[in-house]
Amino acid sequence: MVREVKMAPLRPLDDFLLNSARYQLPNFSDLDKWGNRVTNNFLYYQTNYFLMAVMIFLLVAVIHPVEMLSGMTAMVLAFGLFYYLTNAKPGVDRFKKEHPLISVGLMLATGYFFVYVIGGVLTFVFGTLLPIFVAFIHASLRTRNIKNKIVNKIEGLDVFQKTPMGLFLDTLGVTDAVDADFETQLARKAKGLLHDIGSKSKSN
Repeated sequence: MVREVKMAPLRPLDDFLLNSARYQLPNFSDLDKWGNRVTNNFLYYQTNYFLMAVMIFLLVAVIHPVEMLSGMTAMVLAFGLFYYLTNAKPGVDRFKKEHPLISVGLMLATGYFFVYVIGGVLTFVFGTLLPIFVAFIHASLRTRNIKNKIVNKIEGLDVFQKTPMGLFLDTLGVTDAVDADFETQLARKAKGLLHDIGSKSKSN
């Protein structure tokens, strides 16, 4: 059965980047906690990250339009050629035996084409990977507030079962990372609140 896919809500810019946003270096010695922060931020801000990725990709394309176009064309041709050769190997082998000179010429022409557009390929790869890198840096540094945690908890099932990022992370097998420590943090806050109330009662 095909699962219904829907976009997660777009978070306010103030929460995503501006005044209410708080940043802190992750604890690199605690990979589980760092991974939990990144995973939950990816889920919570996934629509923001998608729009940011589109903007960065378009910005690189505007700055280097020819390189991006040639790089994209080269990547499409490379994948198409790989798919064709994989699915038509017997015919290709027969063609190489029957027309060796033409085969060599095609190989040289293909090699020259990819060498010629290597700069465009690098630009296209850069424009594709840069948004992912920026999103990962933001997700690593952005500390999660109570609203973030509660909303992720409330939306948890829908976020994983119906949103693109949830389905992607579910495919990678990281579903257990969704607010795995939320109950522990909530219990600590409740314990601290009870301790404060007890201290005030004794002082009175």
